[in-house]
Amino acid sequence: MGGGKSMSRNSIKSKLLVIAVVTAFIAVLYLFKTTCPIMALLGFPCPGCGMTRALLSVFKFDFVSAFHYHAMFWSMPLLYLYFLFDGNLFRNKKVNKTVFILIVVGFGINWVYNLLKFY
Repeated sequence: MGGGKSMSRNSIKSKLLVIAVVTAFIAVLYLFKTTCPIMALLGFPCPGCGMTRALLSVFKFDFVSAFHYHAMFWSMPLLYLYFLFDGNLFRNKKVNKTVFILIVVGFGINWVYNLLKFY
């Protein structure tokens, strides 16, 4: 029984580390005014391009701008919860899988739209 608790602590520690690294990475990009490393390296937008600006707009309660920057901004809290709960956000596994697939498809559609706008 003790192993379960330590595994849980390790899981929490590793998730906190991932969150800290991602936050630090975004902060560094923001400080160096780099909008997107994929855009900077390859010259075209990535599936997440605009998400930081969208989330900053959400924090200002400007949902119209958030939608303009990235239409899937609303999915970030769900993805965060999926991450925290190891993909088991809902009791039904099929619901978990379906919602996750819909989010991935939404990101894909948004990315294709942004690529068409870009070119």
